[in-house]
This record gives sequence, structure tokens and C-alpha cells, in this order.
Amino acid sequence: MDTTQIADAPPPTPPMPTAEQKRAARGATRPGDRIFLGLSRGSGILLLVIMAAIAGFLTYRAVLAISKDEGNFLTTFEWNTGVNPPVFGIAVLAYGTIVSSIIAMIIAVPIAVAIALFLTHYAPRRLSGPIAYVIDLLAAVPSIVYGLWGALVLVPYMNGLFGWLNDYLGWTGIFSWQNGAPRSMLTVGILLAIMILPIITNVSREVFRQVPQMHQEAALALGATRWEVIRMSVLPFGRSGVISASMLGLGRALGETMAVATVLSPDFLIHTSLLDPGGGTFAQNIASKFSEATEFGRDALIASGLVLFVITLLVNGAARAIIARRKEYSGANA
Repeated sequence: MDTTQIADAPPPTPPMPTAEQKRAARGATRPGDRIFLGLSRGSGILLLVIMAAIAGFLTYRAVLAISKDEGNFLTTFEWNTGVNPPVFGIAVLAYGTIVSSIIAMIIAVPIAVAIALFLTHYAPRRLSGPIAYVIDLLAAVPSIVYGLWGALVLVPYMNGLFGWLNDYLGWTGIFSWQNGAPRSMLTVGILLAIMILPIITNVSREVFRQVPQMHQEAALALGATRWEVIRMSVLPFGRSGVISASMLGLGRALGETMAVATVLSPDFLIHTSLLDPGGGTFAQNIASKFSEATEFGRDALIASGLVLFVITLLVNGAARAIIARRKEYSGANA
């Protein structure tokens, strides 16, 4: 037989793996593996079913309320479900929720990143450990405790800050103050910043710890200072992680209920000044009105809850998408 024909012949096609071989490759041949695979798969399916059931319930009750609304649900600056016909909208609630969350993010994110960098690159180990432990404890404090602290301690001490802002920045209109009680959007934003600070700090700290040591040693070998190492190696590597941590903190700020309800004095109006009483947030409005609402009023509140549910899903989805774009974390120690 010609050896040239043998050399040019295509390689034999490998046989298709059988179902048993596929299960063996997945490690699901033993009874324990099969049980664990079924439980984990069932848990994932159950989670999707629960989320779909929640979305379906909220959508159904929201449609019942919105169909009888005489105003525009998205743009009406009023919430009156006790009259016939009812008129209500989420414009004021959306404004209050977004503004208070933005204030919280502006305050919390830089401080959280600075604390995370201090714990991972500046603080000695005997100091970073206790500080990290305290931050972990702060993340577990219930929101009602933050709310009571805000009402009893934070609000009385905000008069001095509000007066200073009014004296020096009141001409902007954003920080003008009428000497009322400091239960405003700025106070809510500061309280939310304190609440989300431990979450952002913990996640950012873990991200900064994953920076490859070789990158930092290479920068130091080239004569870089410690800050230059952080600026050129640590921050670029952890940018996506910090953004994801910030999005997780934003998710909690958007849905915070009791702390906001304890501190804020809502008037359901939109004010240009952050020092005036705010119009409220989605979660605060639901918590304060649900117990006294009629059946239709509860449907209207559920409709506003559906909007908050969608916003929270979008925020968390964006955080997951940002994490998925960066694969360096899996090979950080390579």
C-alpha cells in the first residue's frame, strides 16, 4: 500500500460519548453527586420560580390600580388614593429615591475606597484586622437601629451644617435653608451613606487583595512610590470590582425603608433645595402608608413597589454584568 495515501488519510473520527460517559465527565455518577446535582439544579429553578411569582403578583396588583388612576402614573405630582376618582403618581417618589441615593453614593464611595486602600496597603496587620472586623459588624446592624440613631443623634447635630451651607452656599438655591427641622434629603443621603459604607468597603477590600503581587513588585522595582503603585496597578485592576461594589450599595440605598421613614419628614413636593423636607422615597412611602391604606390604596402602593422592584433588578443586573466583563479575578494569583 502506498505510504503517501496512508499519510494523507483523514484521522479517524472519535466515537461520540455516551450518556453515561457524559455523566461521568460531570462527576455525577455516584449517588451523592446525583443528589447534589438535583438539589442545586432544583434550588436554581425554585429561585427563578419565586422571582417570577413575585413579579407576577406585583404586576397583577399594579395593573388593577393603574387602570383606575385618573392621573399619569409616571408624571403626576400627587398621591391621593382615597378620593373618587383616585389620582396618584410616582414622580415625587422617583425624584426623592434617586436624589437621596445619589447623595449617599457621592459621600460613601470615595470614603469606602479610601478605607479599603488603607486596610490593604497602608495599615499594619495588627490594625487592619480589628478595623475590618468592626466594618463587618457595621454591615450587620439592622436598618431600624441606624434609623433610631439618625433621628436621635444625627438630626439634632445637622443644624450647624445646614446653617453653614445656607450662609456660604445658599445663593445656589440647592443649599438654601428656611430654619426648619433638618429632616431633609441631605440628612437622608448622609444616613444612607453611613449604611452602605460597610458594604462597599468590604467588597472593595476583597477586590484590592486580588491584585497580582507581581504587578505591584514590578512597579516598585521600576522606582514607583506606594501611591504610584496603587494608581498604576491596584486601581486599574480593581475598577470593575469597585463599580460593582458601588452598585450593590446603591441597591440597598434604593430600597432602604425604616431608616428613611424614621429620619425624613415628607411633604410630597419636589424642592430645589436639598435642605428642605423631601417628597419621600418609594420604600418610605410604602412603609408609612400601607397599614392605613384601603384595598385600592394598597394596590397603588404595590404599583410603586413594582417600579422599585424593576429598578433594583436593573441595578443588580448591571453589577453582575460589570463583574462578568473582568476575568482577571480568577487568575489573580497566576
